[in-house]
Amino acid sequence: MRDRAMMILGDLVGFPTVTTESNLALIDHAVGLLEPLGATTQVTRDETGRKANLLATIGPAVDGGVILSGHCDVVPADEPDWTEAPFVAMRREQKIFGRGTADMKGFIACALALAPRFAEAPLVRPVHIAITFDEEVGCRGAPLLLAELAKTGPKPAAAIVGEPTGMSVVTAHKGMYEYTTTVIGLEGHGSVPGRAVNAVHFGARYVAKLMELASRLEARAPAGSPYDPPHTTISVGAMRGGTARNVVAGECILEWEMRPVSRSDATYVLDEVAMFERQTEEEMRLVSQEASIVTVTEGAVDGLEDDEASYAAGLAGELVGNTRRETAAFGTEAGLYQMAGISAVVCGPGSIEVAHRPDEYIGLDQLEHCLTALEGLIPKLTSP
Repeated sequence: MRDRAMMILGDLVGFPTVTTESNLALIDHAVGLLEPLGATTQVTRDETGRKANLLATIGPAVDGGVILSGHCDVVPADEPDWTEAPFVAMRREQKIFGRGTADMKGFIACALALAPRFAEAPLVRPVHIAITFDEEVGCRGAPLLLAELAKTGPKPAAAIVGEPTGMSVVTAHKGMYEYTTTVIGLEGHGSVPGRAVNAVHFGARYVAKLMELASRLEARAPAGSPYDPPHTTISVGAMRGGTARNVVAGECILEWEMRPVSRSDATYVLDEVAMFERQTEEEMRLVSQEASIVTVTEGAVDGLEDDEASYAAGLAGELVGNTRRETAAFGTEAGLYQMAGISAVVCGPGSIEVAHRPDEYIGLDQLEHCLTALEGLIPKLTSP
């Protein structure tokens, strides 16, 4: 089984599914592996038609199955430090190198390698294999897959999102909300700034508001928070605007993010920001009715909140032989499954420490651990 997983992983790495590129060839390849086994497949596409999700179901179309979920998009591999070609899987000693081996084509390869075993088993509840697009740029694919699943069913009981955790069971992580805010003012001469609306000035006030909220959020950190830092964070990553020092800036663009420890924190921040935008627009429009502040959501990924009664956590703990629950510093699609009413956990092979870096790799021992764990689903899904 390990050799089959390695072969499939090599094929998957060979598809350069950087988020700027189409992933349709990889999805077609996965469909070609699964449909001959009798799996039913659903493909959902984005508005361009260049990106697609795949949801394959093996077993009866009834509620109570388990989703094995992984994203197939990868970050660019433009760094000059790669020892080998990044989109050619290379084995050296007990590791397989290549972009996406850990994050997270290794998990997808394990799920696909085990598909014949799942298909042969007398399952009374199904295994679903989900492959999503654009997780790395705001989890754009998973919501489409989940919306379609909600319409067509059946409803799974659990989702195992196979991000690289070293096969540890992660039951909580922060959310990840990304925004672009554009402040439109009115250009003018620097000698008479009162006749214009300085978008950079108002943009700076916007940043100050975000930093004020960031300070307030420190006091809202929940007791015993498992995160580092323990509170919700806000960060402004980029600010661009203006043309010259003697020209009142007509536009300012802010790129910022929030990583909430709870959905209540996210709601609090967004309500405060919306109120600030309304009040600031009113002030700007005293000079120009065309002035505005527009915030676009680039990605809104809910965090995974720990649930003592989590079916997915208990199931994953049994599969990997370790019931310890951990938290992660990175975001995943697991919170989206949880928000859809599907118990979710993060557990997959490889290390996040090598993801997004040159010479990304996954250890063969991790692939074997993952294969053994996932094969353990069969007796659980064949018994009434």
